[in-house]
Amino acid sequence: MKLHCDVEVVSRHLPALGMRNRGKGVRAVLSLCQQTPRSQPRAGARGDRGGPHPTCLLISTLKDKRGTRYEQLKENIEQFFTKFMDEGKATVRLKEPPVDICLNKANSSSLKSFLSAVRLAHRGCDIEAPLTTFTPVKTSEFEKFKTKMVITSKKDYPLSKNFPYSLEHLQTSYCGLVRIDMRMLCLRNLRKLDLSHNHIKKLPATIGDLIHLQELNLNDNHLESFSVALCQSTLQTSLRSLDLSKNKIKALPVQFCQLRELTDLKLDDNELIRFPFKMGQLTKLRFLSAARNKLPFLPSEFKNLSLEYLDLFGNTFEQPKVLPIIMLQTPLTLLESSAQAVLYNRIPYGSHIIPFHLCQDLDTAKTCVCGRFCLNSFIQGTTTMNLHSVAHTVVLVDNMGGTEAPVMSYFCSLACYVNSCDMLK
Repeated sequence: MKLHCDVEVVSRHLPALGMRNRGKGVRAVLSLCQQTPRSQPRAGARGDRGGPHPTCLLISTLKDKRGTRYEQLKENIEQFFTKFMDEGKATVRLKEPPVDICLNKANSSSLKSFLSAVRLAHRGCDIEAPLTTFTPVKTSEFEKFKTKMVITSKKDYPLSKNFPYSLEHLQTSYCGLVRIDMRMLCLRNLRKLDLSHNHIKKLPATIGDLIHLQELNLNDNHLESFSVALCQSTLQTSLRSLDLSKNKIKALPVQFCQLRELTDLKLDDNELIRFPFKMGQLTKLRFLSAARNKLPFLPSEFKNLSLEYLDLFGNTFEQPKVLPIIMLQTPLTLLESSAQAVLYNRIPYGSHIIPFHLCQDLDTAKTCVCGRFCLNSFIQGTTTMNLHSVAHTVVLVDNMGGTEAPVMSYFCSLACYVNSCDMLK
């Protein structure tokens, strides 16, 4: 019986000696082996307590394929720590030698079965599962459970075989990919996916099925958009870092701001003509780079960001307009009044309740500085903002040493506009 996982063996004598363990496991194969009378104890075994016992634990790694053997499991386990077993984590504490065998990144169902067999061995009971023999583990067994694969050449791309299912980090750069290989989307453990320097034009919505994906690098491709489906997928709760630099993206959907776990966002060298106007909802964003685009102004909610680093160099920022654009309606239309009520009271809506075009109107509603919402009745004005008010480190926006940028703001009434102008003065 075998279990593949990360293993760290921690001696409980280390704290008494003032030493610290590494705190990092290595990929290993754990085997429950049948002990024969001829087998001799190895390092890590305890003394005989009444004759040979039927099972022992063997831990094999890529560097030590013969493995380290822990003999005589019967009555030699002090405690099991299984609180996080559903996450693939557990610890087996042996009496002799006094070590903790810490298991991590295991398949939860396999881990439960393996620990059940270890418990039976501890009690001296028969184990129904077949036990293995003391033979060195083959290198191929570790290949199946690789967690990282880096491919930087088209000739090395694995066209004839699948990717190891256990991959957590996959990089396929300079491989000439024009679309994402659907085999990548079966890698449910992926945390980092690097597809930079390819020719990808479109992203499949099924990327959102990678529930653990934290880093996505699409630098230097041919993307023209980032779909709404991806913004509304499980990436909302998992994605931390996104690199869309050197593509052909002109705009991001307003739903992009639902990726609220983002901390790093790179949009350099695209064709962006605007940011999503709800940009301020990305409250965890700390690093934002959107240099060399075509941004004429920033959205008003940009003021709500709290960044450590901001780079907007080389954009075509416009000079603020002296006169505002007034599009106020009196009295308000029924559509405008209803939309304000729905948004102000946070009433749930969707295309299964109201027509799709009304959902789009609500999604793109503008926010006044007072917090109210407006659809078609508003005043549009432009002011300037010093970027140091939202970021600790700011790259100059031009070669003249400037750190100011124009901000487009919306006002639901003339009173809000006047009050805002008074505050600016």
